[in-house]
Amino acid sequence: IGGDKEAARTLAMENALKKALLVAGASVNSVQQVVNGLITQDELSVRASGTVNSIEVISESYQGDTIEVTVRADIFAQEQQCFAADFKKSLLITRAHITEREQANVGQIYALDTALVESFAKKLNKDSRYLDVKLATKNKTLFSRYNKSFAVEQIKNLAIELGHRFDAQFIMFTEITDLSFGNDALNDWQFWQEDQFNRQLNTSFYIYSAINGELLAQKEYQNSAPWQFGKRDIVDIKSKSFWQSQYGQMISRVLDNAIIDMDESMMCERTRAKILRVAGNEVMINVGKQQGVKLGDEFSLLHLNTFKNDF
Repeated sequence: IGGDKEAARTLAMENALKKALLVAGASVNSVQQVVNGLITQDELSVRASGTVNSIEVISESYQGDTIEVTVRADIFAQEQQCFAADFKKSLLITRAHITEREQANVGQIYALDTALVESFAKKLNKDSRYLDVKLATKNKTLFSRYNKSFAVEQIKNLAIELGHRFDAQFIMFTEITDLSFGNDALNDWQFWQEDQFNRQLNTSFYIYSAINGELLAQKEYQNSAPWQFGKRDIVDIKSKSFWQSQYGQMISRVLDNAIIDMDESMMCERTRAKILRVAGNEVMINVGKQQGVKLGDEFSLLHLNTFKNDF
């Protein structure tokens, strides 16, 4: 993008290595440093359940505006850590909440509350091994208001109600807590030119059980990148120019790391299906082929003490 070969080369190597690790069953947090064209063991953050012995860059080729990289990696795959990993779990992703909305004024990026989770859902559907994603961004939820006032019971009830309404086992809430700018300019323009500054992205993800409303996982991510647009520009959050900018690419990397953390957190959570209908000896449940169910799988029948129903 913009003739930046080094950035493209770095991203190509990151992509190749992540694919190699994921195909082998290991997982990787981030590969952000490339030294003299080589990726070294010290610059990887690899899960302990997958072991990488060695990595070698085999070839790289340039054609037009595309760089293609081939890597060879000696990987010991991670073993399945729990039986629950056999099935995908249904996860409802709700619209994010920008806690300091005045910070979104530069660039008019208020739509980031929807665009961020939509991009996250698309990545999860593509890369997650344990989650079956549903998206609900039409309306805001009251999660942030409840979370700010530590209203635990209201959050529980909200998660249970959303799970019932959208037929999901887990609910994800997202807060974007910082979109501010750094104080130091990144360039030495002339006085009539506009300075460029780093812009923050702090975001927190919360996953709740829709069965009992309990908080299962919580993770915060902090990063920053140069804001390459003018301070008076109105930026289209859904445009290619935004997602290909340094700030948009930083958001994509944050989401990639969040997917790996979320997969690991949810991998061993048991899949619990609902009985939708009983007709004679035939029982219909709300999981199937899409979640990895195969002919011959057996299920246990459960009755929950906490079960509540309007009827």
